[in-house]
Amino acid sequence: MSDISGQVRQLLGPILESMGLSLWDLEFHKHGPQWILRIYIDRESGGVTLNDCELVNRDLGSALDVEDIISHPYTLEVSSPGLDRTLTKPEHFIRFAGSTIKIKTFQPINGQKVFRGKLLGAADGMVKLELETGEVLELPLTGITKSSLEVEF
Repeated sequence: MSDISGQVRQLLGPILESMGLSLWDLEFHKHGPQWILRIYIDRESGGVTLNDCELVNRDLGSALDVEDIISHPYTLEVSSPGLDRTLTKPEHFIRFAGSTIKIKTFQPINGQKVFRGKLLGAADGMVKLELETGEVLELPLTGITKSSLEVEF
């Protein structure tokens, strides 16, 4: 499957670049009896529109049909990562430094597995988080099971 993901990324790169978009994340997995190829696209400024998603879906779908990378039936979904987007890569944590995030860890840290606070950034495989108490935690990226932006109104 990682080979398929890599090939999809290669096809997707020029499509997104031509539209001023970037790849936020890509998932290819089985959901029940059906395979789903889910693409999350982003734009540094201005956000992603429904039209952007439709165009990427059309262009990538056509390229996938021509290249025949995926030999079995699947559903292609293209969307924005949303306001409460999941953070998975070091560059995600760097880009959203200063934002409020929620992190869940595999193992408890100080008896706790869920943390909320201000993201201070990431470096050398560690994510820095300032808790509401003012305490600063450094969490290994590999120890994070899920992290996402908290929407502030």
